[in-house]
Amino acid sequence: MSFESILGKIVGECGGGIAAALMESDGIAIAQVQGDGSLQQAMDDEIGATGVEFSRILGEIRKASDTLGAGVLQETIVSLSRFSLLFRMVDDDIFLVLALSPDGNLGKARYLMRRYLIDLRSEL
Repeated sequence: MSFESILGKIVGECGGGIAAALMESDGIAIAQVQGDGSLQQAMDDEIGATGVEFSRILGEIRKASDTLGAGVLQETIVSLSRFSLLFRMVDDDIFLVLALSPDGNLGKARYLMRRYLIDLRSEL
């Protein structure tokens, strides 16, 4: 199964999925998909830029976690007025980001990200 097909399943099945990307820790996209609709089209170029900007923030969260001895970063959620961003670490250098509409199903999105994590790791 390709990265794009896995990302497409997450976006399509979560309810309110806008776009998803698999990114390296420096913010460079390995693969990305967009859903259908006006908000999805508006995110077309933004998902890559979002990954670049937030990869720095994820790096800072990882440093803070190390300082506190809290363990490895697994997941982070950023709720914004236009959409929410869900981040899930795939391995030490790769993360999955999902943009979810404000009325999207956050619980199902989190579940699907965890469920397809094994498939993503096997494709690396």
